[in-house]
Amino acid sequence: MIASAQPIHVAITRRIKPGCEQEFQAALKEFFARSLAESGVDGAAMLVPPPGSASNEYGIIRSFANAAERDAFYVSPLYREWKKRVAPLSNGEPDARELHGLEAFFRQDSRPLPPTWKMAIATYIGVEIVTIFVSFTLGRVTHGWNFFIANPIQNICVVGLLTWAVMPRVTKALSRWLHAK
Repeated sequence: MIASAQPIHVAITRRIKPGCEQEFQAALKEFFARSLAESGVDGAAMLVPPPGSASNEYGIIRSFANAAERDAFYVSPLYREWKKRVAPLSNGEPDARELHGLEAFFRQDSRPLPPTWKMAIATYIGVEIVTIFVSFTLGRVTHGWNFFIANPIQNICVVGLLTWAVMPRVTKALSRWLHAK
C-alpha cells in the first residue's frame, strides 16, 4: 500500500451484544482517550444508535494523519489490547472501511459531518472553480476534438483537481461555516 500524505478516515461498525452497550461505551471512551495520545491519530468519534432504536450497531470514525500512521495504529499493542477487551461484548468482527469522496472531504476531525446542504454548496463551489479552470486551459486545447474523446479527458482532470487540490482547500476555508451550529 502506498503511503498517502492526505488524512485518512476510517469508519468502523460493531454490533454489540444486548446488555453490553453501557460497558462497550465506557470501554470505547477510555480507549479513545488512550489512542488519541498515539502519534498520527488525529481524531475519533463514537456514533450510537438513536434513542429508542432496536439497533445494536455502533459506529466509530477514526482519523489518521496518513496511511502509514493508520497502518501502524492497527498493528499496535494498544489496538490489539482493545480488540481483546471488546471481543466478549461484540457479535463478530467489526466492519471497517475507509471513507472516500464527499464524506472524506468533510471529515476533518472528530466533529460530525456537516448537513448535506452545506456539503452540496461547498462541493458546488469546488466544481465551479475547477470547471472554469479546465474550460479556460484544457478546453482550449481540446476544442474541436471529438466529444467522446475530449469530454472524458476533461472529466478526469476535473475529478483529479477536485480530489487532490481543490476540495481539501475548500473544506478547510469553509470549515467554520460547515460545522457551525
